Amino acid sequence: MDEIELSEEQELAQTLQQLGELRAQHRHLDDEISALQTMGVTDMLKIQRMKKTKLALKDKIRVLEDQITPDIIA
Repeated sequence: MDEIELSEEQELAQTLQQLGELRAQHRHLDDEISALQTMGVTDMLKIQRMKKTKLALKDKIRVLEDQITPDIIA
């Protein structure tokens, strides 16, 4: 049973680490997009691609958050 608990703890730690990395990437993209828009960069295709990537990261973050949030039956 200890092996199972350890494995679950390791899995949780790994998920939390991945979640932190994805959140950092999301913040970085958000900062880059803001900087480009502030500078008046008119490469809208690049900005749209970055926004799509940011949205995909947000979806991955949401999936991981759902994995670590316990299901509560009301």
